[in-house]
Amino acid sequence: MFRTMIAAAIAVGMMTAPAVIGSAAAQTPAPAASTKASTSKKPASAGQQAMHERQKKCGAEWKEAKAAGKVEKGTTWPKYWSACNKRLKAGG
Repeated sequence: MFRTMIAAAIAVGMMTAPAVIGSAAAQTPAPAASTKASTSKKPASAGQQAMHERQKKCGAEWKEAKAAGKVEKGTTWPKYWSACNKRLKAGG
C-alpha cells in the first residue's frame, strides 16, 4: 500500500515537474561566468606531485609496451602500475 502511494506521488510529481521547472528556469537569470579559478582547492603536496609524475611515466611506458606487445599476458594496468611505481620509487 505504501509503495503504491509513493509511486503515485512520484508519477504526479513527474507530470507537473516540467511546468514548474520551465517557469522557474525562465524567471531565474543565468549565473555570470566566473573568470577566476576556484580558490577552495588546496595545492597538491610534494608527495602527490611526485606520485602524479611517476604515474605519467608509468602510463607512457605501459602504452609503449602494450603497443609493442611486450606486456605479459594477464598483466593489467593496476598490476603494471604497482610494479612500475615501486621501481621508480626505488630509483631504478
